[in-house]
Amino acid sequence: MEKRHEPGRRTVLGAAALGGAAVLAGAGGAQAAAPAGRTNRPAPAGRPEQLPVPLVVGHRGASGYRPEHTLGSYELALAMGADVIEAGDLVPTKDGHLILRHEPDISGTTDVAQHPEFAGRRTTKTIDGKKITGWFTEDFTLAEIKTLRAKERIPDVRQHNTLYNGVWPVLTFEEALQWAEKKGRERGRPVWLHIETKHPTYFRKLGLGLEERLAKLLRRYGRHTAHAPNFLQSFEPSSLKRLGELGVKCPKVVLLDEPSVRPADFVEAGDPRTTADLLKPEGLKWISGFAQGIGPWLPQIIAQDDKGKLGKPTTLVRDAHAAGLVVHPYTVRNENSFLPLDFQVGKNPGDYGNSLAYFKALFATGIDGLFSDNPDTAVLAAQEFRRH
Repeated sequence: MEKRHEPGRRTVLGAAALGGAAVLAGAGGAQAAAPAGRTNRPAPAGRPEQLPVPLVVGHRGASGYRPEHTLGSYELALAMGADVIEAGDLVPTKDGHLILRHEPDISGTTDVAQHPEFAGRRTTKTIDGKKITGWFTEDFTLAEIKTLRAKERIPDVRQHNTLYNGVWPVLTFEEALQWAEKKGRERGRPVWLHIETKHPTYFRKLGLGLEERLAKLLRRYGRHTAHAPNFLQSFEPSSLKRLGELGVKCPKVVLLDEPSVRPADFVEAGDPRTTADLLKPEGLKWISGFAQGIGPWLPQIIAQDDKGKLGKPTTLVRDAHAAGLVVHPYTVRNENSFLPLDFQVGKNPGDYGNSLAYFKALFATGIDGLFSDNPDTAVLAAQEFRRH
């Protein structure tokens, strides 16, 4: 998942999609908001009793401090107290292995451009309606991928992370599972994972279906049951449905894009609904038929005005809880460029803003957890809202 907090069109759309539920106001109202949706009804299935509420997901590890989806990033997130590690974005290699990269285009997350032997692999493809030029995982064997090294994806904002460029190789999903099992034994308690299927319709059309490969690995490591220590997530609802049909019973979370976006599987199936439709109570009820949670974009929790300042919470948390769904929004970061205008400090986009206050404003809405590149900040903010 990936969204920057940009003032203007996107923030206004985030409010408009909820039919006026998002009242645009000052940030003070959001910070003082009482938790929404906390009732005496039974806990949703997506709220495992072993985890605190609200929980913190280390987004691709601790990617605010280390290149994402590396062992260094995962290790640091765990050390910082993240309750769950996002060991997804699953994309396949040419020979069918699942690896961990933000996107199938690995131009910005590996040193592939420095490998002259792969210069001829650079190409242009259309993925989910978007034309992209770069190097793509499905054009490489796993052995070839293993010759590459991971690097910082947004060096303009996180120049300090470039210190670690080339330190770690690209991980396979199985290697991440092995790491989680090893750490679980060392800690005496499981390492929870949040696992995303990336562009599943696109890859299925290439003959590289993600769900069967994922289900096979989860069974191999005993992580396919209802009480297994992981969540599954996707922007494509049919991917989660397919995993359920394959006997994978652990909690599932539907990721929600900008309101005007139609999920890629909806486009493929001719389903006219958009994210805005899924945000409505009837859409949430439909989701609850096969999933246990939603992963909304942050402005769908608290909208921003046309200047990029924070408003009051929407009704989404309350509506999702009424449908029996947990809410895990994405993605909170410390840097100014990712914060609402009234939480920014100074003019440098890479400097830290008042992110701790923004985290607290989000937790005050009653969300069940959130994704953060800075799990230490998120854990600190979560403490005053936690209950077990």
